[in-house]
Amino acid sequence: MMMSIQQSVVQTGKSKRTPAGEALSAVMLDLLRLNSQILTAGDRLVARLGLTSARWQVLGAIVDAGRPQPVAWLARDLGAARQNVQRIVNDLRKEGLVAFQQNPHHRRAQLVVLTDKGKAAFNAAMRLQVPWINRLADGLAVKDIETLRRVVTALRGKLEGGEQT
Repeated sequence: MMMSIQQSVVQTGKSKRTPAGEALSAVMLDLLRLNSQILTAGDRLVARLGLTSARWQVLGAIVDAGRPQPVAWLARDLGAARQNVQRIVNDLRKEGLVAFQQNPHHRRAQLVVLTDKGKAAFNAAMRLQVPWINRLADGLAVKDIETLRRVVTALRGKLEGGEQT
């Protein structure tokens, strides 16, 4: 029987994964693959709107914030690098989807707001998302989806809390 490289390293290394560690490692690899597939599918879904998954995600963060936020706060909410979010926000601004407002609390960190064009683009993307996500969820038990969300949330909490090494 042929072992994968990952299995042989685990078995010949100085330490071994626990059964839970082994299962979580496999899930994390699946999540990385899934993330790639989600981004590709999202890009296809909103391409005709002139959006990408990344742009759509930033527009969503602006909407979810409920009030104008600086780029750094949007990046934090997305779990993304500020520089990457800044680049996307700059692109969205060039397209007329967002604008900057003065920040009364910080002279240099302007606030990002959706324009009417940005609101329309986000709403159009969400209209496309509804049937897509419903088809994707078809056949999955709500209880299983909720369990998955609790596990992902717990893992995010551990990683955000410094359990990275």
